[in-house]
Amino acid sequence: MPLIHVSLYEGRTIEQKREFVKAVTAETARTLKCAPEAVDIIFEDIKKSDWASGGKLASDA
Repeated sequence: MPLIHVSLYEGRTIEQKREFVKAVTAETARTLKCAPEAVDIIFEDIKKSDWASGGKLASDA
């Protein structure tokens, strides 16, 4: 049972997430030789003010 955790800035549409899930599930099942039903994907939407890189908040960029 592959579990894929995806952290990204909030604001993606449900359509974008559906397209991502379809593509990633298909490729994961093909690569790992498992059933698509075995692939789980969790999205974590994060505010830019809660994400920092290189000593700066993403919201300050």
